[in-house]
Amino acid sequence: MDSARPWLHHYESEVASTYEYPRHNLAYFLVQAAGKNPQLPALYFMGKKIKYGQLMEACYRFANGLRQLGVKKGERVAIMLPNCPQSVIAYYGALLAGAVVVQTNPLYMERELEHQLLDSGAVAIVTLDLLYRRVGAVMPRTHLRHVIVSSLKDYLPFPKNMLYPIKAKRDGADLSVPWSESVRSFRTLLASSSAIPVMEEVNAAEDVALLQYTGGTTGLSKGVMLTHMNLIANTLQTKHWFHKAADGQEIYLAALPFFHVFGMTVLMNQAVVRSGMMVLVPKFEVSEILSLISKLRPTVFPGAPTMYIALINHPDIREYDLSSINVCISGSAPLPLEVQDRFEELTGGRLIEGYGLTEASPVTHANPIWGRRKIGSIGIPFPDTEAKVVNPATGEEAGIDEIGELIVKGPQVMKGYWNRPHESEAVLKNGWLYTGDMARVDGEGYFSIVDRKKDIIIAGGFNIYPREIEEVLFEHPSVKEAVVIGIPDPYRGETVKAFVIVREGENLTEEELNTWCRDRLAAFKVPRRYEFRTQLPKTMVGKVLRRRLLEEELEQISAAKE
Repeated sequence: MDSARPWLHHYESEVASTYEYPRHNLAYFLVQAAGKNPQLPALYFMGKKIKYGQLMEACYRFANGLRQLGVKKGERVAIMLPNCPQSVIAYYGALLAGAVVVQTNPLYMERELEHQLLDSGAVAIVTLDLLYRRVGAVMPRTHLRHVIVSSLKDYLPFPKNMLYPIKAKRDGADLSVPWSESVRSFRTLLASSSAIPVMEEVNAAEDVALLQYTGGTTGLSKGVMLTHMNLIANTLQTKHWFHKAADGQEIYLAALPFFHVFGMTVLMNQAVVRSGMMVLVPKFEVSEILSLISKLRPTVFPGAPTMYIALINHPDIREYDLSSINVCISGSAPLPLEVQDRFEELTGGRLIEGYGLTEASPVTHANPIWGRRKIGSIGIPFPDTEAKVVNPATGEEAGIDEIGELIVKGPQVMKGYWNRPHESEAVLKNGWLYTGDMARVDGEGYFSIVDRKKDIIIAGGFNIYPREIEEVLFEHPSVKEAVVIGIPDPYRGETVKAFVIVREGENLTEEELNTWCRDRLAAFKVPRRYEFRTQLPKTMVGKVLRRRLLEEELEQISAAKE
């Protein structure tokens, strides 16, 4: 028994401690699935099914279409889509063409979108007519040569495809697109491109497959370089952890967005490597999810705690049959015990907590699914993954149950940050990734997160970086000072609160600030609460004491309960 890795003792007998990871293009997983199971359903979208053979053809057409447009190996292709067939086609099609995928949140406002496109140097973007205005507005200030525009109706069954534009217009959506040489139709591009198989040869260990943007406590969004090998390894590590899953038989409820690395690995790549069917959910709506579970009988449902909380608190939950669900892995935020218990009682399936971060593709730890799990723990390291807790000051390994910084090493750990060598060096040392998360490990090798990176707010599974919101607040001409913290929220885990000092002689209301933020930030980043103050607690050198503000909030919450 390895005394340095006591967790191996708790691996289920079907899970090995090490595996081989093939060195090929990540998209080869789809080529294999379509070759073996062309008639199996790959995607289900709003009543329409797409088989693996059909999906493969569409991906080949998209890859050839990109090449026709002059997109070369290594150039970046952004995808700004919710979960829909186009998001899967664009992802694998871009990889087949040898491009680097840049996933972009469809909720991003112009300011956020412009930074990401400029920083990545993306030459093409795939988006929806519904989102075109934002993309079109920033295009002249970026390196974009092509905007490829689709519509949700393109993959809807009849009569939904006919009704969609009418409903969108009634809802006030602008679906008009000024077509040109640089603004092209996704549908037309596929129709006019060859379906001849194409797959760019890659150096899997070195060539970047994905630039996945993460925030930073500095407020600067950084591109995490994940190679083909990183993503292949994490997909297969996850596959082996889910050892009872059967090829060609699993149905994956794809409610986690694919533009989030958790959804991309544990859902999209996972479903494809298993030849499973993905039930694509473009927007999480509780009643809709419950109906889909009852009707389509999904077996695997990865999610964030807020999703499970919303489901178990639905007033009509008992009217739906959720018994098809076998496995759920929860990530993005801590999973409350009562949520885990209640969800398992309702489904009869297993809901386990895991841990990951964008820089690790993302999963590094999980509780055994059918083996021994520990409540409040993120579980044990994945196969081929090393982890330890170190003293942040000395770098020496901490003792059992001592709190320190969690560091990890494995084939899923990123190559580095895009064009940021100094920041890469700061977190990658001798192959170890310094997560910045404070943790402890017990004598059996089960890890627990004690505190997140110093200032990150995790609301509804989204990482929110205070500095970015503060910069938006500071841009308001009436704001003198602003600081943002995360405060406890029973539903979102945490929610954003802003403390603001208004300039002398100026008047500012909560409504005005809210409008200001909504115009400049994605909805999930906008503060839910504002407090106007005349001063803020600070250190001797003038640094705002966020911890003090949080303590005051917690005291108020505690007093209100008494």
